[in-house]
Amino acid sequence: MQLFYHPEAESIKQHLVFDKDESRHIVKVLRKNSGDELLLTNGKGYFFSAEIVTANHNKCGVKLLSKELQSALPYSLHMAVAPTKLNDRFEWFLEKATEIGVSEVTPVICEHSERTKIKLERYEKIVLSAMKQSLKAYLPKINAAISFNEFIKVQSENNTMKCIAHCEDGIKKELKEIVVPNEFYTILIGPEGDFSAREIKLALKHGFQPVSLGNSRLRTETAAIVAVHSIAFLNQ
Repeated sequence: MQLFYHPEAESIKQHLVFDKDESRHIVKVLRKNSGDELLLTNGKGYFFSAEIVTANHNKCGVKLLSKELQSALPYSLHMAVAPTKLNDRFEWFLEKATEIGVSEVTPVICEHSERTKIKLERYEKIVLSAMKQSLKAYLPKINAAISFNEFIKVQSENNTMKCIAHCEDGIKKELKEIVVPNEFYTILIGPEGDFSAREIKLALKHGFQPVSLGNSRLRTETAAIVAVHSIAFLNQ
């Protein structure tokens, strides 16, 4: 089954025109013609069936026939992850996190970060592609990169369950020990060189709980996926 995306899809009988990329894929690659039906989502929870009315590879037009609201995740998960030195590893994280289940991702620039700039548009395309590939109706939000200090400041008044996974010694609980099902979670994952001692202290001061993701020392993107999967598993 192929899923397409149009952010303006809202109501039955609505006429829409896909952008050039989606139009080309529908008409040139899949060889769809007028009268053929498609499945599309608006990324806001709805699946729509649509009929092609104009099979143009630059501007494919459709009419919406029906819509169905899909169940949302029983939880909300905001992953705040330091961009990895090798960009493809962070992109891999975005893809897999979308497939497993994540609500929001914020790239956080830390003191030990080796990558300080990101391509937000590129990340948005990866998440969109992963949503379609995994047949999901909810598009995760990807935020612009933000400094660690600014992120902590923004989150200081946030009442979600806030966690920080770091490699320093100290008392930590396993993530599975503190997760309460059907809640809002924010989880911080640091760069290859881990968070600095100052950053850890600042996060704890603002209500973040130190957590362990297991006994192994994990790469940034692996730790982030372990956290995403753990939250999904514990909410089943």
